Amino acid sequence: MFPMMWWWDPTYILVIIGLLISGWASAYVNSTFRKYDQYTSRSGATGTDAAAYILRSAGIHDVQIKEIAGNLTDNYNGKDKTLNLSQSTAESTSVAAIGVAAHECGHAVQDKVHYWPMALRTGIVPVANLGSTLSLPIIILGVIMGMNQTLIDIGIWAFGLALLFQLVTLPVEFNASHRAVNILASSPLISSDEVVMVKKVLFAAALTYVAAALATFLQLLRLIILFGGNRNNN
Repeated sequence: MFPMMWWWDPTYILVIIGLLISGWASAYVNSTFRKYDQYTSRSGATGTDAAAYILRSAGIHDVQIKEIAGNLTDNYNGKDKTLNLSQSTAESTSVAAIGVAAHECGHAVQDKVHYWPMALRTGIVPVANLGSTLSLPIIILGVIMGMNQTLIDIGIWAFGLALLFQLVTLPVEFNASHRAVNILASSPLISSDEVVMVKKVLFAAALTYVAAALATFLQLLRLIILFGGNRNNN
């Protein structure tokens, strides 16, 4: 009976809802970026110019700015101290590009001031990745071994580490955006009305992390509904 339940059970609606939420958030951030990517900043600064200015203003001199391939693939790597800007950000003079570059600089500032949620997120990445990878195989093994509830519970808890990572990510991303907006608001890079545009771009980007956390929670809830109650039947 388990194979049928696994493929056709009603809890798939939770997975579908999670996919819809994630899809909407992704579409929203892309459309918002495209909208404000059409507004050229009055200063004429590129994303790279903005990143260099912010890092210099924050007293950060050990971070190298690199241009990478892709669209919205921007990231900050604290291990090798690089601020990686996608071509659509690095070379663009749009308000959206400056906002994205500033957000990544926000992570560099977090790293400099030892913002503890960022350190926590970095610390749990290996464990969260391992838990996410092994959770379903452990649960399946538990099912194969006659609904071994101990193994199943271990698998569920392992998947919970992925949700923990998503939850810790939220304050890190929101704080980076907050730092970015504050820095830009007091800089010559953009005007006050352009700051409003940047806020909209960064808010849309933040929603993708909220959506990811919700989707992961729904997947965890599904696993608990499917397997968490089996202990009552033993």
